[in-house]
Amino acid sequence: KVSWSDFTNASRNGYSDRVFFAFDQSDLDTSARATVEAWAAWLKAHDGSRVLIEGHADERGTREYNLALGARRANSIRDYLIALGVEAARIRTVSYGKERPAVAGANEEAWAKNRRGVAKPSGGGA
Repeated sequence: KVSWSDFTNASRNGYSDRVFFAFDQSDLDTSARATVEAWAAWLKAHDGSRVLIEGHADERGTREYNLALGARRANSIRDYLIALGVEAARIRTVSYGKERPAVAGANEEAWAKNRRGVAKPSGGGA
């Protein structure tokens, strides 16, 4: 079985441990859906694993709004994983809003990288 770090090594198979969202959106686009489908396949192949889905936002907007947006993003990923057959009990979500940016900067390039959902598995094979 492939470890999560190997599986999400984008240079190896094209998948990452994160998906990105459009400004002020929480729906998964085609690319994000393909990535979450790959996550679901990995999770199903690693029965003992669980996953934490982090929802993040860019720096624009209030703290409260971005925490709610991050929660919607994490739940969108969670709901799709469940629809793909991953047991709900194996998935937790958390929103960090704009509190943990992946990239510093106040421009569209940085904001686009900060509007994300990140999968962090634990247990069996992570």
